[in-house]
Amino acid sequence: MVRSGDRVKLILKDNSRYEGVLMPSPEALNSKAVVIKLNSGYNIGISKSRISRIRLVKKSKIIAEKKKKLKKKKGLPAVTILSTGGTISSRVDYKTGGVCPNLIAEDFVEAVPELSNYANITAREILKVPSEDLTPKDWIKLAKEVSKEIKKKVDGIVITHGTDTMHYSSAALALMLQNLPIPVVFVGSQRSADRGSSDAFSNLLAAVITAARWDGAESVICMHETSDDISNIVIRGTKARKMHTERRDAFRPINSLPLARVGYKGGIINLSEFRKRSDSKPVLNTNLDTKVAFLHVYPGMNPELIENMIKKEYHGIVLAGTGLGHVPKNLHQIIKKAIKKDIAVVMTSQCLYGRTHKFVYSPLRRLWKMGVIFAEDMLPEVAYIKLMQSLAKTRKLDELRELMEKNEAGEITECTAPEGFLV
Repeated sequence: MVRSGDRVKLILKDNSRYEGVLMPSPEALNSKAVVIKLNSGYNIGISKSRISRIRLVKKSKIIAEKKKKLKKKKGLPAVTILSTGGTISSRVDYKTGGVCPNLIAEDFVEAVPELSNYANITAREILKVPSEDLTPKDWIKLAKEVSKEIKKKVDGIVITHGTDTMHYSSAALALMLQNLPIPVVFVGSQRSADRGSSDAFSNLLAAVITAARWDGAESVICMHETSDDISNIVIRGTKARKMHTERRDAFRPINSLPLARVGYKGGIINLSEFRKRSDSKPVLNTNLDTKVAFLHVYPGMNPELIENMIKKEYHGIVLAGTGLGHVPKNLHQIIKKAIKKDIAVVMTSQCLYGRTHKFVYSPLRRLWKMGVIFAEDMLPEVAYIKLMQSLAKTRKLDELRELMEKNEAGEITECTAPEGFLV
């Protein structure tokens, strides 16, 4: 009798044949199909009604897993890998057919032996959460854990993270832990580690090379430059955005150029200016006021949405307006009301590229005179985090304006370079 893990050959009624490792059938298929993993790493499911017989090729062996103790090499930089969950930390859950966090950081070290050529690795898990479930409390924990590692005098830190909200976390860390002496490199994968097209291991390798060898000292994201396995790019944490649901090169710099290009054989080419490594002492500020709403403006938007924020006594609202920072005219009075209630209203652009501007059109001038804070070329997600941090310092609108308009971690550029569009 065959069982999950056995190598089998499926012989179909039309005499076609498929060979692979027998997997548990996902719950969604209600056991009406047989699932096998092909040599390519991909799985196929075939209806039992089409199968003539299943032939055992090789019985599976249960081997006790042994973790190897990581050996230190003299002269190599010290890099800590902090694991938080996400696709890069996932395997397929064959009961549901989806992926779930299941790998720990040490598994990556064992899976990518090339890492030992570039750094002495210390790895530990600090969270095990899909990135869509992360909260500001998790950002605070992350910043504190990174601060602890910096005190250990490591040369670089890599954070494995789910891609869906990785740009939130990289921005939060950049704002909450400033004056970094070393690089903190966020990395994820678009495809789980057990898939043939996975980018998990090449991304991890590039991230460790960056943490060990790059001369920068910022919170950054390191992901594929193209959909091919050629190189990764390093993107400032406050200027990065996930721009595609599936592509391996989904992360792009917005209103900015990549900071560096990283090859999988250890080469790094710097592409734009960045903060350099130093002996500086980082400044940790994890105070956040989470009573901040983030609203996407759209045609026909009901003022009741903002009215609801006023009733619930929110302290701040970030709007992703259209174009240069427009909102429908029917929202002007409710925005004015919110500001009179001492609720900070910050304007960003849903265009992402380019910057908001308070003087180009009359409606924009009216919003500015009401007290709306225009966030220059700051990304909406970054403005959301920065407003939480600023509100934890003050509720005075004049002081908030000054804080929001001041560049802290590269979130605002003085002049947006035209070559930074669709990089």
